[in-house]
Amino acid sequence: MPDFNQIACNFGSSRLESQMRFIAEVDKVKQVLRRTLLTDKSRRENDAEHSWHLALMAPVLQEYAAEPFNMEHVLKMVIFHDLIEVYAGDTFAFDKTGNLDKEEREKAAADKLFAILPPEQGSEFRALWEEFDAMQTADAKYAAALDRLQPFLHNALTDGHTWRLGKVTRQDVMHRMQPAIDALPGIAPFILSTIEQHIAEGIILPD
Repeated sequence: MPDFNQIACNFGSSRLESQMRFIAEVDKVKQVLRRTLLTDKSRRENDAEHSWHLALMAPVLQEYAAEPFNMEHVLKMVIFHDLIEVYAGDTFAFDKTGNLDKEEREKAAADKLFAILPPEQGSEFRALWEEFDAMQTADAKYAAALDRLQPFLHNALTDGHTWRLGKVTRQDVMHRMQPAIDALPGIAPFILSTIEQHIAEGIILPD
């Protein structure tokens, strides 16, 4: 199987080569496994599947957003938000130790990944990643809410798989889900009742 350098001479410009190199590199996101199971419990989902699911949820759930947002911008954010995990790996949301150096690892990964692109594109797409993480704009709040809601729904459909793995408490799950509760007030009752149901079932631990 040829590597990228063996076909690079065919692109015709260094700009196109950089863009194609980036596209080829982020194909590795399909190999990054998350802790979340598919809803049929057959295997763990990968980052590419997760990002696709968020892109689907964005238009489906837009009526529940607390603030007006720009759909194109949100879709870009959810597509780009986990690409840095090609280098940084996935950090389990409920791994308190793993999350201690998450910011540092992901920043180094962003430095490496977005530098592959032509400079103006690299800056644009890195800014999307940074905006998503900051959760300050209406677009980022909505995108981040979807990012919290998707694995929450999967947990509800897989007997609390990652909640069991993390031995999580109500406080842990509430902290994780607060951005979704705030940005998606119409969905908040579902979130809260699902948490209480799983506490009653002994899957989420009481505080």
